[in-house]
Formats: sequence, structure tokens, C-alpha cells
Amino acid sequence: MELFLQQVLNGLTLGGVYCLVALGLTLVYGILHVPNFAHGAFYMAGAYAGFFLMERLGYHYWIAMAGAAAAVALISVLSERLVFHPLRKAPYLHHMIASIGILLFLEAGMQAIWGADFHRMSSPYPQILSFGDLTLPAQRLMIIVAAFVLVLLLQLFLKKTITGATIVAMAQNRDGAALVGIDANRVAMLTFAIAGALAGMAAVLYAPINLVHSGMGHLVITKAFVIIVLGGMGSVPGAIAGGLIIGFAESFGAFYISTDYKDIIAFALLVLILSLRPQGLFQKGAH
Repeated sequence: MELFLQQVLNGLTLGGVYCLVALGLTLVYGILHVPNFAHGAFYMAGAYAGFFLMERLGYHYWIAMAGAAAAVALISVLSERLVFHPLRKAPYLHHMIASIGILLFLEAGMQAIWGADFHRMSSPYPQILSFGDLTLPAQRLMIIVAAFVLVLLLQLFLKKTITGATIVAMAQNRDGAALVGIDANRVAMLTFAIAGALAGMAAVLYAPINLVHSGMGHLVITKAFVIIVLGGMGSVPGAIAGGLIIGFAESFGAFYISTDYKDIIAFALLVLILSLRPQGLFQKGAH
């Protein structure tokens, strides 16, 4: 039972990080209606920003996280203004190519600044907590709590505020939202800022138990795509549920099967679920 509960906690840790990345990707998908491949690079940029603020400038972990969130939000908004906004009337293929261009640009930029070496961010909470026979690193517990608090705050923002309602309305129908007086440009910038901030905070949360490097966003964004397809493209509840499903599947799969197949499990699960529900878990019809 202790080993089972340990995997539950590991699954919650992974699921929390995946939820934050997938939620940002889902929000941007609602604006562009195409997958933003650059979102993984935003995640990577957030890890480097947090590493720089904490390890090189000596700021506290939470200040470094806030700084990383602000930096990635700015990068995300600049991407929307300089790249995606001029392409708003272009075919969707142009958006996809542009997002890949942003991805390559950010990765090349980080390698030019930091090199190809791997970096380690120290954990501000190195303690090991014990609950009977169950042990849990304090950093992982902090990731679980922080991730689910951020998810809850985002849900409250989208459901309980007028600004959040405009984001939901624009995600459902951009032209219709513009007809009723919603400023599409302002909402698009805000959405990209929120998505970037979520990616930056997710990266800083996970960096102390992972390594910081220029390719760290590849696997995360690939799994985020799996998550939003599982939950239904554009569905916020689907992104949350999909993140938890993938997190638990990886944790239990690595323990009971093999760590060698941990990253394959997500894609096997994708094939299984989409063979039964092509529209995803939280959509009524296929897109």
C-alpha cells in the first residue's frame, strides 16, 4: 500500500505540471485554432529565467518563479503581436510554420547564451517528509499544492470574472465575440500572457527535480499535445483531466512495467482512447 500511495503522489506531481502546460496550450488553441508548437520553448525559457534569477542573481525561489512567469508572459505576448497577429487572416498552416520558427529561434538563442550544457536548479525545500511509512520530498509536495492552486485560480478567473468570460467567448467564436464588442486584440494578448505565465511557473516548479537544458521542452510539449487531444481540443476541463490521466499512467507504468517505457505509455494511451472516442473525453463531436 505504501508503494501504491507513493506512485499516486508521483502521478499527482507529474499531472500537476502537465496540467499547467496543457492549460496554456489549450487557451492559445482557442485563439489560434492551431497547435502552438512554440509553447514548449516558452516552458524551456521559463526554466532558464528561473535558473538565472535564482542561481546567478541570488533571488528567492518564489521571486524567481514570479520573474520567470513575467518574462515568459512577455515573450509570449511579443510572439502574438509580432508573429501570430500579422498572420491572423492567413491559412492555419502559416501559423504552424511560424510557431515552429519561434521554437527554433528560442532554442538557438538559449544555446547561444547558455551553451548546450545541462544545469541544475537547487531546491528550496530539500526536506524529506514522512507520513508513517510513506516518504515524500517536500519539493514534490510543493509542486502538487502549487499546481493545483494555480489550476483552481485559473478556473475561478475564467468562470467568475468578466475578463475570463471574454476569453472563453473568444475561444468559442472569435468573429462572434468581435461583433458583440469584445476587443479581440486585447483578449488575444491577455490569453498569450496567461499561457506563457503558466508555462514559466510550471518549468520553475519542476526544474529542481529535473535538469535545465535547451531541449527540455520537447517531451513536455509533446505530452501536452497528447493531453489536449485526449481531453478534447480546446476543453479546459479536458486539459486538467488529461494531465492527471497521463501523470498517473506514467507513474504507475514506470513502477509496475518499466521506466524504459514510461514515455511511450502516454502515446499508447492516446491511441487507445481515441480509438474509442475520436473527439476526446470532453467533446461531444469530433473535430
